[in-house]
Amino acid sequence: MKGISRTTLHKIRDTPSGERDEAMKILVAIDGSKDAAKGAVLALEMAKTQKAEVTLLAVIPLYPEIDLEISARARNSLENKLSAQAEKALGEAQRTFKAEGIEPKSLIVSSGAVADEIVKTAEEEKSDLIVIGGRGLGATGRFSLGGTAMKIIGQARCSVLVARAD
Repeated sequence: MKGISRTTLHKIRDTPSGERDEAMKILVAIDGSKDAAKGAVLALEMAKTQKAEVTLLAVIPLYPEIDLEISARARNSLENKLSAQAEKALGEAQRTFKAEGIEPKSLIVSSGAVADEIVKTAEEEKSDLIVIGGRGLGATGRFSLGGTAMKIIGQARCSVLVARAD
């Protein structure tokens, strides 16, 4: 694993008293992008070496401002396309983890802003680490550093690993 030492991973898991807490919990945000796939690979390696619990999360973004610009039919079509894309990306990631002997929990959230939903899910799952891609799928608004990734970094109460495919 390039860039993260075992010492760093142990520090993430250690309690203030220095004793080991329960298994490390990693939340991996999946969106189908190359950077998110790289993040999933890094999370998989950590999960194997640290015997961590993994939750895969895909957030289907809502675009409230779009209601004024497109018809209900077009909005439903967009939501269906984003939902299918999220399910496909989650399925691929889940198969990759299972092939390596890690049984991840998978979640799809479709109720809000991507950064807010990732941070909220990390808190609910009591995650020790959030893994996200540095760049998402482009114009649909996913994980561009300076946007969603920066919000997650700023709001998260746990460590955040931002992965880059290149």
